Amino acid sequence: MNYSKITFLILFLFIGGYTVQAQSLKVPKMDMSSQLLGILDKGADGLSLSSDQKGKLTTDNKSFIDKLMKIQNGSGSDDEKKAGFLNLKNSRTKFLTDLLGSGLFQKYSGNILKSINPLKSKLGLAALAF
Repeated sequence: MNYSKITFLILFLFIGGYTVQAQSLKVPKMDMSSQLLGILDKGADGLSLSSDQKGKLTTDNKSFIDKLMKIQNGSGSDDEKKAGFLNLKNSRTKFLTDLLGSGLFQKYSGNILKSINPLKSKLGLAALAF
């Protein structure tokens, strides 16, 4: 009788452990470029942009992220990457100022920086582009 109780207890623990493991939550991970693109696109919310401005901004956001990832994943040295990110930031700033004007550019940039801050450690040198 003791033998059957021990066997039952072992079987119960084994099945219980398996059930707990099977119920673990799996959260899909987004890649960094998708996260950044989402942040850039959402940064324009509430700015009352025209449809032309929204279209140009959406197109430039995609191009900006593509360039950013190309530099990030490139084989250049840290100094070369740093220079690339800063050049990218300067050209982006000019584009956004021309498109939005200085007032809306400041608001848009503020929205972006608030959302980017939690990702800065993951971005490394690429954070310089923001």
